[in-house]
Amino acid sequence: MHMTRRSAALLGLATAATALALTAHPDLRQQGEQTLLGWLQQRQEASAEETIAAEPMAADRATAALPHTLPTQQAKVAQWLSRKYRVAQEPLSVLVAEAYEISHIVKIDPTLILAVMAIESRFNPFAQSPVGAQGLMQVMTRVHTDKYRAFGGQLAAFDPVANLRVGARVLQECIQRAGSVEGGLRLYVGAVTTSGADYINKVMAEHLRIQSVAQGKPMPTRFPVYRPEPAPAVPPAAMDEAATQQEALTPFPPAEAAAQQEALAPFPPAEAPAPAASPLQS
Repeated sequence: MHMTRRSAALLGLATAATALALTAHPDLRQQGEQTLLGWLQQRQEASAEETIAAEPMAADRATAALPHTLPTQQAKVAQWLSRKYRVAQEPLSVLVAEAYEISHIVKIDPTLILAVMAIESRFNPFAQSPVGAQGLMQVMTRVHTDKYRAFGGQLAAFDPVANLRVGARVLQECIQRAGSVEGGLRLYVGAVTTSGADYINKVMAEHLRIQSVAQGKPMPTRFPVYRPEPAPAVPPAAMDEAATQQEALTPFPPAEAAAQQEALAPFPPAEAPAPAASPLQS
């Protein structure tokens, strides 16, 4: 207690002496104030450097749009896909609008483009298959480098709009080469030694669902089943050559039968739960 009292008394005397000295010498007080202010400014600058820099224009580079700005038909499609695939409506609005826009160029139904996108990546712009197919449309980036050159290079595969445009071009080439939508889908998925019926049925079923939503029709409960003839037997050397050619047109192998049954089952938009796992064929 005695030591505490004496320490407090000494501290009080020192404080009083300092106050008297600063009062008697204004220059010392001003110098002390400047020193204290400089220390506070340094602390503030150091704290500002540790914060994340603001970027007011970041929203301009986001692939997103307000759904209510779309035409009614496209807005319905974006809303339905958003519920089924658990993806925000804003980025889906851009993809739906782009699919409708590019459909006039490639002469492909926009709902088919969206169906391929849904089956390939479930609208994940960063998806990648084990064989290297990338992005929304699961295009083989290393094979179609020439198509990405117009978008700045291979990294454009992860830009949703660029990937959609390149994928639509690849799908157009496949359909033209095969002479039918079903044959084009078979080439797109790279079915070399199989008929590709699983993949074709899955995409076409989703195509009919999206088309029904766009047209305001009841959701279909039955879907046509496509059974293309099995690919003819070819010698091993020819098979390797065919596989190389198909790789240039497609991302990955066909889906399995279990995924096919899931795709053909009715999927009303009001009851669209999130699937347990991604249905990527790759």
